[in-house]
Amino acid sequence: MADFAKSPAMTTQRERMLSGLDYDPRDAALVADRLRARRLTHAFNQAAPDDDEARERVLAALLGRCGARVKIEPPFHCDYGTHLHVGDDVYMNFNCVVLDCALVRIGDRVLLGPGVQILAATHPVSAAERRTGREFARPVTIGDDVWLGAGVIVCPGVTIGAGSVIGAGSVVVADIPSAVVAVGNPCRVLRPVAADR
Repeated sequence: MADFAKSPAMTTQRERMLSGLDYDPRDAALVADRLRARRLTHAFNQAAPDDDEARERVLAALLGRCGARVKIEPPFHCDYGTHLHVGDDVYMNFNCVVLDCALVRIGDRVLLGPGVQILAATHPVSAAERRTGREFARPVTIGDDVWLGAGVIVCPGVTIGAGSVIGAGSVVVADIPSAVVAVGNPCRVLRPVAADR
């Protein structure tokens, strides 16, 4: 069992979380940040279907970076929002979930199918360590021009290279290079992406 007390000291639990160290998610500041995100995502999800302006205002307040021409279909959920950086011309279909307890970067012109989950959160494998309540987080990076099919799950610490396509229902547990089609559970490279025609 890991000795969490011997982890390098950081000033706050947020700093520990963002640096990849074990952290306590019950910390009052983190709880308050998650509550803020819940309120904002509730407002986003409850906005009238034709009120794009209201949803854009919420996204500007919620996300660490919200690029130009971002379209997110409600419902959408995230842990903090402030650790989620979204590029330009990104489209997220219905029911996307981002657990952004570490930095999650989504590049430009990325397409997320319905039900995509991007998960930076992770827990100790040992049951004894999990009983401490401590968690870990690993950053996730989605490169420019990536398409994640419906129901894709991207696990903590993964990078998906620019221009790649991840097939529907895939579980991405390791890095995927640029310009490939990858599918499966666990997700594996199937072939290079065909040249643009």
